[in-house]
Amino acid sequence: MKLFTPDQLEAIAGALGDTEIGLTNPDIEFLIRSAKMVDPGKTTKRVRLFNAFAESQNSKRNRTHILEFIRLAMSPARYSREPHRFEPLRAALNQALAFAGLVVDEAGKLTTVDAVSTLPEAQRRARDLRADLEGRDVHPDVLAFCRAELLADNYFHAVQEAVKSVADKMRRLTGLTDDGGALVDRALGGEPPMLAINPRSTVSEKSEQSGFANLVKGAFGMFRNPTAHEARIHWTMTKDDAEDLLTIVSLIHRRLDQASRPSRV
Repeated sequence: MKLFTPDQLEAIAGALGDTEIGLTNPDIEFLIRSAKMVDPGKTTKRVRLFNAFAESQNSKRNRTHILEFIRLAMSPARYSREPHRFEPLRAALNQALAFAGLVVDEAGKLTTVDAVSTLPEAQRRARDLRADLEGRDVHPDVLAFCRAELLADNYFHAVQEAVKSVADKMRRLTGLTDDGGALVDRALGGEPPMLAINPRSTVSEKSEQSGFANLVKGAFGMFRNPTAHEARIHWTMTKDDAEDLLTIVSLIHRRLDQASRPSRV
C-alpha cells in the first residue's frame, strides 16, 4: 500500500495551511470531520493538518482519508464565492503533490503523474521550457502555461491547458459558447466567417482559411476530446514535443489576434 512520506505530508499540510492562500481554521475543522479523520485540535494550521494526516495514515495504514480530504478541499464549488483563491492554492498544493506523483487538475480531481525526484525539478522544467519558447518568440498567451505545477507529468498538461486557451480566445472574440469542432466551424467557417485570417478574395486565401480551421480542429481533437483524456493523461511527452506543439499553439494565437471580423448580413 502506497503511503505518503513524512516530508510529503509536511509539504501537503504546508500548502493547504498556508497563511495567505490556504484553508481557514473553520475549513480545516469541517474537512477533517468530513474526511473521517481525528482532529488534533487547534494549533497552527500546518501543524493541525500534519498531525491529522499523520494520525490517519499511521492508524489506518493507508492514505485513503488524506486523499479524500484533498478532494473535498479542492472541489471547485467550494470557491464559487472566492474564485481567486482556487488557482493559487492548487498551484501550491500541486508543487507538494508532485513529489508523491499526484496532481490536482482544474476540476479538482486527483490524477496520478510521474513523480519529481528533486526539489527544483518541476521549477527547472518550467524555467527551461519557458526560456526555449521565449527564444522562439512564442505568443505571450502560451508562455503563461509554462508553470511548474503543469509540468510535473512531462509537459502534457502545459500543452493541454495552452490548447484550451485557444478555445477561450475564440469564444471571447466571437461571443460563442460552443466548444471543440462546433466552435471552430461556427467561428472560422461559413461565408463570411466570424473570424477571417485573410481577405478571402482568392482561391488560395479561402484555402488558407479552411486549412487554418482544420489546424485548430486538429489541436482540439488531439488534446481536448473528453473521451481521450483518460488514455492520454499518461502520455510521456518530451520537452521537444512540448516546444513544437506549443509553437503551433502560438501560431494559432497570433493568427486569431490578427483576424478580422467581417460584417455579417
